[in-house]
Amino acid sequence: MRFIYAEYNMHHNSVDITTFDEYILRIDCNKAEDGLRTTPCSQCALDALAIDEPLEYARLALDGSLQMWIDAEDSLELW
Repeated sequence: MRFIYAEYNMHHNSVDITTFDEYILRIDCNKAEDGLRTTPCSQCALDALAIDEPLEYARLALDGSLQMWIDAEDSLELW
């Protein structure tokens, strides 16, 4: 079984993923979010996701699903 640990790195604005196999993956949040269409509310939710659930953020970024997550987050907003 392989264990994975992820944390938000505020000094680099990145999500750092470390496996116990000695591999480190750094996802630059600025690059991952480049070109995404966000509202202020969804940008705040995206920032909270990176900080509070960095492994989920990394999964969405690597899958290319960040825009779908943002669109779903915006659709839940009450107008």
